[in-house]
Amino acid sequence: MDDSREAALALDAADPLAGCRDLVTYADDVIYLDGNSLGRRPVSTPGALEDLVERQWARDLIRSWPAWLADATATADLLGEAVLGVAPGQVAISDSTTVNLYKLAVAAVRARQGRSRVVIEADAFPTDLYVIDGVARDHGLEVTRVEADIDDGVRATDLAAVLDDDVALVCLSHVGYRSGALLDMVELTHLAHDAGALVLWDLCHSAGSAPTPLAESGADLAVGCTYKYLNAGPGAPAFLYVRADLQAELRSPIQGWFGQRDQFEMAPEYDPVPGIERFLAGTPNVPGIVAVREGVRTIAAAGLPALRDKGVALTSYLVDLADVWLQPLGFRLASPRDPARRGSHVTLEHPQAWQACQAWIAAGVVPDFRTPDRLRIGPAPLTTSFEEVWIAMDRLRDIVATGRHLEFPTERARVT
Repeated sequence: MDDSREAALALDAADPLAGCRDLVTYADDVIYLDGNSLGRRPVSTPGALEDLVERQWARDLIRSWPAWLADATATADLLGEAVLGVAPGQVAISDSTTVNLYKLAVAAVRARQGRSRVVIEADAFPTDLYVIDGVARDHGLEVTRVEADIDDGVRATDLAAVLDDDVALVCLSHVGYRSGALLDMVELTHLAHDAGALVLWDLCHSAGSAPTPLAESGADLAVGCTYKYLNAGPGAPAFLYVRADLQAELRSPIQGWFGQRDQFEMAPEYDPVPGIERFLAGTPNVPGIVAVREGVRTIAAAGLPALRDKGVALTSYLVDLADVWLQPLGFRLASPRDPARRGSHVTLEHPQAWQACQAWIAAGVVPDFRTPDRLRIGPAPLTTSFEEVWIAMDRLRDIVATGRHLEFPTERARVT
């Protein structure tokens, strides 16, 4: 490969998404490679929130509620269409990923009465493991954790080995949080359906950076956050997806006022509204939904196919540089090498990964760290340039080659 800086500049010059960098804010010259943890702020978000606060709330007060509720529905449908590739009426924005995972997992196992097991990948994000363990405990079910290579992710043979007609629910992450492994949603969903199980997908690390073939696969349920590639800001409300033909069959375990058929009849008995809104609970987070709307608009403006192409190109370029520059320094690729099986982040293993991570941050590059001994590098396709990747990798090469990372403490901080 041509590992010169000029080659990186040439890639940027040919990048059809180069203009999309203007959609987000750059407050300093730090090279940000953690878009898979928290996305950059859209340029339009402050103005949208100011309008909410200064006009809609300050002036119109409660008269704004009809418009706010309509915006919540429209934003959910835009997210469904532009990000998830599904028809309207199947996505809701509410709560956190954890709460949504709980709601849909409980609804699923209750819809599969008589089955005794729930299946989840062993290397799922910890909150997914905790939620599924709790749901299984409360419903007298057994949890089976699918063992698979943590760098390569769950394959069909791994899942098939644990499926039978006792499985009520299969919960999988479309892109692995640690390795970036992209699972085959179509194949794995069909396997689970052949066993009669429902499937719940965690889309946190794929939504906004890779196609999520929910419609093509016939996936039943999905959840995801909006503060990573969707750029909605820290703690922004999450989303949930329920396939249209399943909505009447499933019942949320949190029977809140916003899931009620006729809210202002004030009936004492719960009667869930038809459609996706039956999975809502309490009052929607209106400022959060405004921020989600602005973030999703950045994805819609770029187009998901172009974002996927750019993500593949960026991560492949990063892997090529790592092979040439970092492998001789003890780094190992801890993500799938095949870009078709990889999301938009790359993980590198090194014995002093934590120290290297801190040294890299001190040198003006922000990645993150994951156990065991892994640097997780997330060049967001909407906002990261090839030159930024080149500069970052060059700095890391110099840091480790000179041993400067060894000057940093081995003790890990609370947030990594």
